[in-house]
Amino acid sequence: MIGRLRGLVDAVGADSVIIDVGGVGYEVFCPSRLLARLPPAGSPVTLSIETHVREDAIRLYGFETEAERGWFRLLQNVQGVGARMALSVLGTIDAGTLANAIAMQDKGPLTRAPGVGPKLALRIVTELKDKAPPLMAGGIHVAGSAPVAGTAAGAASAQSDAVSALINLGYAPALANAAIAAVVARNGEAGRAEDLIRLGLKELAK
Repeated sequence: MIGRLRGLVDAVGADSVIIDVGGVGYEVFCPSRLLARLPPAGSPVTLSIETHVREDAIRLYGFETEAERGWFRLLQNVQGVGARMALSVLGTIDAGTLANAIAMQDKGPLTRAPGVGPKLALRIVTELKDKAPPLMAGGIHVAGSAPVAGTAAGAASAQSDAVSALINLGYAPALANAAIAAVVARNGEAGRAEDLIRLGLKELAK
């Protein structure tokens, strides 16, 4: 199975991008938000990949982060949500907003996604209430902007430890994940787990 692709942007379509990897072009279906942010043709890019194998086709789905790929998987566990619908949701709202909506049981943000009505949005926030993919650092990597491996790994570990600590304190996984995601978005990835936990608790107290 393909879990990650690193290559050059060849062409961007309405719902997919062609990634040139060593002369082989891979068609990768992506959320519309990601397609709009891709660098120009010829630029290097790295995407997290979810591979779907069917009798008649193999499809690759690309995401900016591992967290988004995790939400893509979780969304499809909800009755009535397939790959296309999951992409629609992630193309409309980011992973942090999705986590917050589920944690707060707020179906509003999800109804902005094409094809997602109030009933389906309610089903999503209800069925995923106590679920959340691991909070992980990472994203689109273009030339000259790739993070230092040690720094990224340390930040991801601190964030993961902070989420685990909040869960151990009794908070639902989605709520803990959303709180730390909000802290990281506001203050950056750097920081000790202890600081993230303290700030996360303040976020949860709002």
